[in-house]
Amino acid sequence: MTERLSQITYDALPADVRPLADDILKVSSAALGGPYNALLRSPDMARRAFDFLDYLRFKTSVNKRLNEFAILIQARISNAQYEWWAHEPIARKAGLSDAVMRDLQQCSRPNGMQDDERLVYDFCIQLSLNHRVPDDLWQEAVMKMGEQAVVDLTVLSGTYVMVSMLLNATQVGIPGGGAEPLQVLSPLEIRQRLLA
Repeated sequence: MTERLSQITYDALPADVRPLADDILKVSSAALGGPYNALLRSPDMARRAFDFLDYLRFKTSVNKRLNEFAILIQARISNAQYEWWAHEPIARKAGLSDAVMRDLQQCSRPNGMQDDERLVYDFCIQLSLNHRVPDDLWQEAVMKMGEQAVVDLTVLSGTYVMVSMLLNATQVGIPGGGAEPLQVLSPLEIRQRLLA
């Protein structure tokens, strides 16, 4: 798979876009690569997306371990190789177990999830694959997480669908030519396996 966009360089950016690049470089695990390489082609949108992602990643009301779990769920659903590669180490550092990540990576409902992880998994899977959340699951999520966290989790899930689409459309590869971490599966197979 060949990346569809050449890597943008800091020096090639207009002076008025460099402050945004500076902000990106403070938090990005791959410098101006990943989704930022594409986003910087539309600087005004890139600024808005960056500020939005900054909230969803670093200021959200959702626990960091659960937040990263939700991002990995979207990566698995979308076969988003770069997204998984970038967020797996962050999720590990946040306390998500390797066993849970391995099961999800293999496109299986993870065994050994903690109760809050089970809730996030069920919520994100239902929302992403059925485009709605059953009443009982919604009520459980609001009761255990609170309304703000449920809204933040919902928006995070949708936003990382967008990030996955951007990464997949532009065919962003693993830095250094590294191996892709996910087996590419059809949407139907992903649906069947993750809803099982």
